[in-house]
Amino acid sequence: MQMESLHTLDSSIQLSPISVDTKCEILHYLWNRDVQTSRYYDGDLNYDPFFSYYIDQCADALHDGGRHVSIRTHRDIIEVAQHLKSGLTRDAIKKIIGSKLSIPKPTNEDEVLDGSLDLVARLLLMIEFGSLQYGFTGRRQLVWDEKSLEESVGEYFSSTPRNLGQESVKLERIFNARNLGRIAGIDIEWTRNLADHLRLLDEDKKVAIFHHASFLECHLKSPLFPVGLVEETMRTLALLFPQTDKKTKKWFRKLSSRQNIDTKALNCGRLRAEDRHIENFDFWHDRLIILKQVFDETEPSTLSQWWYDKRKRVQCYTFWVAALVLALTILFGLIQCIEGALQVYKAYHPTT
Repeated sequence: MQMESLHTLDSSIQLSPISVDTKCEILHYLWNRDVQTSRYYDGDLNYDPFFSYYIDQCADALHDGGRHVSIRTHRDIIEVAQHLKSGLTRDAIKKIIGSKLSIPKPTNEDEVLDGSLDLVARLLLMIEFGSLQYGFTGRRQLVWDEKSLEESVGEYFSSTPRNLGQESVKLERIFNARNLGRIAGIDIEWTRNLADHLRLLDEDKKVAIFHHASFLECHLKSPLFPVGLVEETMRTLALLFPQTDKKTKKWFRKLSSRQNIDTKALNCGRLRAEDRHIENFDFWHDRLIILKQVFDETEPSTLSQWWYDKRKRVQCYTFWVAALVLALTILFGLIQCIEGALQVYKAYHPTT
């Protein structure tokens, strides 16, 4: 059994698809989660969206013949991940990895070591670290240039200020992901970068949502994240995807059938009325306020948006009354035109 385990982890990260056996080994070492091969697809956790991300990240890192990383196998990733989890500083880990580079060492040794650390950090935390050598992603990046990985992540999220007031912000039940689009015209852009969660894009026409709830569920007790961050992120998903709302469930399932979205995002728990208060959110406090303000301030621009918009009932009723009056005016005008035409016809053809 041990030999089989070694064999699966020693396979190249370029090989795709990854076998279920290898996936289970990776989950064991990266997530500290023991998943039996026969039960990989059982339960409410969905691992495949993460491995889609895993494969893409490895492919990006090996661009240009892998000149920018030393990682070649899944075991290489696991070994670096153990160092990242140990609390060592970035420089200390680079020295350890550098001592294992083959001779002669690459001329861009420092770049190779940085690229390797950033790749594994991305796979460990699903946060964008470092920069790609061949393009611009537009995703928000977290800087880790010293200290330990845990300290850098803690400083980034814990330093997020709560600058915006909260007196007039109410997170009503109507405020959910389905209504963001059909009422306010805010499209969802699914993100695989936790640092982009709830970030507004394209002049407030899109919002990034980190949908990897299975990843979050398995990292609730991870020391690499600040205490409370993972749990609060799952509560934002419960807010945006209420699992007791039948229409939201139907809408989400239709989306997930067409895209590789983690279905666990629809099962992140149920929020009580007191849980929906904005003061209960620390890490995502300001982004929630901004998103809610954009949602509240956006005026309907299409008939469908007017139909679904129940935020300002008086304004909504006024619109539909005006629309009804307009429709009746057009109808009566049309009837009068037809009657006038018939009268003219009768005048010229009295015997017919």
